[in-house]
Amino acid sequence: MARRKGSKDYPEGVKREAIRLYLEEGWTTREIAERYAIRNYDQVSSWARKYKKEGEGMFANKRSRCGRKPKKEDTTTYIAWLEMEVDLLKKFHAELRQGSLAKRDIGSLKTTEENTK
Repeated sequence: MARRKGSKDYPEGVKREAIRLYLEEGWTTREIAERYAIRNYDQVSSWARKYKKEGEGMFANKRSRCGRKPKKEDTTTYIAWLEMEVDLLKKFHAELRQGSLAKRDIGSLKTTEENTK
């Protein structure tokens, strides 16, 4: 997901401490935001909700490269990615071509007894 312009990514340590202060110490979100220079104090409650739901899993690295184009330095993976991309584009092109030909009744034999006599 694309980030908003001007958004800030806070370090894991700040998030952990903010969540601890909010859930265990009972600090308000505004106090925590002021102490750690968090722009939006609602962010603290959002982290807390996510922590309650996912636990420590919220800190796992979720920005995996799954579905993204690999870096060119990893040549074997990059070549496999490009080959897969070419195959998908060929299939897509073939489907588009069949669809456009079908719309114009080109390339299909629609002969009936009436047309052949």
